[in-house]
Amino acid sequence: MKINEIYTQLDNIGCLTFTTIKDTYPISRIAHFFTFDELGLYFRTMTVKPFYSQLIESKKIAICGMSASTKVSKNDNAMPIFDSGYTIRLTGDTEEVSFEYVKEKALTDAGFALALKDIEKYPAMTTFRISAFTGEIYDYDFECEHREHKLIRELFTFGKTNDYKYGISINDNCIQCGRCYKKCSFKAIQFNSGKYCIDSSKCDACGDCFIACKSNAITIIN
Repeated sequence: MKINEIYTQLDNIGCLTFTTIKDTYPISRIAHFFTFDELGLYFRTMTVKPFYSQLIESKKIAICGMSASTKVSKNDNAMPIFDSGYTIRLTGDTEEVSFEYVKEKALTDAGFALALKDIEKYPAMTTFRISAFTGEIYDYDFECEHREHKLIRELFTFGKTNDYKYGISINDNCIQCGRCYKKCSFKAIQFNSGKYCIDSSKCDACGDCFIACKSNAITIIN
């Protein structure tokens, strides 16, 4: 995915959870991005906040958000029903951006122009850029209202290598018994060229195939 596409997905949600590290504990708060450019994604905070000191100290951040309603209804069997939507998460490296950079970008970027006005109004405000990150969009339709399978997952990277992988795969121990295929409710397992394989873009990593397999043919990728 391109940086503008990632920003659009984040901006469509608006308020997101931003998590940093204080000593050995994660600390979360709600914030948002205000723009992007070819160098990364941008957000603001105050220099007097713990958020600022944690960013300066660790230079790391994790972010997540959800597009759909967080309220969950239930069916007649008391099972949860989720409206279709998507979640997005990313983990990356941050750096503080100079006021001069914001001023220069404000000449041609509306997001930076609004940020400049905000900083002039609140002098303790400063800008951060996430300059390198990995992440995922988890587009779900558990009731299959809009497509025939529940899930589309897409991994993305920016400013980092593209070897970011995790999930579940089928290894050479597979005896083609079909147990995993029958158990998978996400329709992520396919039978191609005489063997079973997992489509990672549809896989929820729920573990059903791992439990069903009797031949140690499921590999967990971290």
